Amino acid sequence: MDIVLVIIGFLLMIIGILGSVLPVLPGPPLSWFGLFMLYMTKAVPNNWWVITITLLIAILIVVLDYVIPAVGTKKFGGTKYGMIGTGIGLLVSFFVPIFGLFGIVIWPFIGALVGELIQNTNSSKAMKAAFGSFIGFLVGTLLKFVVAVIYFGIFIKVFWDYKHLIF
Repeated sequence: MDIVLVIIGFLLMIIGILGSVLPVLPGPPLSWFGLFMLYMTKAVPNNWWVITITLLIAILIVVLDYVIPAVGTKKFGGTKYGMIGTGIGLLVSFFVPIFGLFGIVIWPFIGALVGELIQNTNSSKAMKAAFGSFIGFLVGTLLKFVVAVIYFGIFIKVFWDYKHLIF
């Protein structure tokens, strides 16, 4: 049973890292569940401090993921259309290979700009608002990615320390 929990935890870790850049998956919470699966094995002693602190961080990151883009958008005069455009642009970047790896950065900005232009006909103001939406999106995504990778690092470290008891 321990091996099954470790495999599920590892898969949740990978999905959590992917979810930190994909807007449809909650990255840090999935990574936390992966870590939780590892601590639920019989081989790894329960460390409720680690489980609780990492859960609180995952919850905080979920909240900040909504707050940071909104703050970035508002600070630069953006609207909901810019935030929605950023998300749509990110999704487009996964299906339209134009721009290669830079597409994951360029498409969300283009989406934010189009969203702002739909709401606001002043192109200068729309560009500034799109930039704010984009910066908020980047900061939130980077924060989620860093947390998911740290959780993965904790997972690997704990797994390595107790691998002889799992197998």
